[in-house]
Amino acid sequence: QLGLVESGGGLVQPGGSLRLSCTASASSLENYPIGWFRQAPGKEREAVSCIGVSDSTTYYADSVKGRFTISRDNATDTVYLQMNNLKPEDTVVYYCNVQQYWGQGTQVTAVQ
Repeated sequence: QLGLVESGGGLVQPGGSLRLSCTASASSLENYPIGWFRQAPGKEREAVSCIGVSDSTTYYADSVKGRFTISRDNATDTVYLQMNNLKPEDTVVYYCNVQQYWGQGTQVTAVQ
């Protein structure tokens, strides 16, 4: 178990921004690729963004390209997902993933 913990979710208006954070209580994240996924009720979990061990390797789902940015800070052992220009359809639970391990999720809500 890595003890993944997400934070930073919340309620914003459409067009607003949030920054999600992922940390691990039981291990360093430095040597792992990290993924952010999201899941709406009744739907499959989908990949939002991933980052390799090197910051130069990233992936974004088409639905978030140009709005979300993934990054990692090895000094604080944290992976971030900066989410700008949030849309109502971004309203779901976001999860941090490392290999077979998942965090508990953090809710993001973008509504008027």
